Amino acid sequence: QLQLVESGGGLVQPGGSLRLSCAASGFNLGYYGIGWFRQAPGKEREGISCISSLGGSTNYADSVKGRFTISRDNAKNTVYLQMNSLKPEDTAIYSCAATRGLSTRCVILTDDYPYWGQGTQVTVSS
Repeated sequence: QLQLVESGGGLVQPGGSLRLSCAASGFNLGYYGIGWFRQAPGKEREGISCISSLGGSTNYADSVKGRFTISRDNAKNTVYLQMNSLKPEDTAIYSCAATRGLSTRCVILTDDYPYWGQGTQVTVSS
């Protein structure tokens, strides 16, 4: 059974860093593009980053560009989101999602990802 499990969330002070992990089981992550999304209370889900299945091409939302870095380790069947210079407005539930297919490109559109994890809470507060 295809499963995605996020981890690494928590409470961090403004300016701090966290690294989120998205571990896949039941399938080979190497054949899938992966996206990271977040949803804050009372707000719509926001796509923040993605990485292609081939070549490691990445995209970022303007809100996180220059602060967040997505990467993948296919040997570990895991995708990471390194988050630096965190701000209170980054507080949200962060979820990873997968879309099957070999591609050198990726998009950060919710409808393109049929497989989702349960999410991990990130809280940025002093």
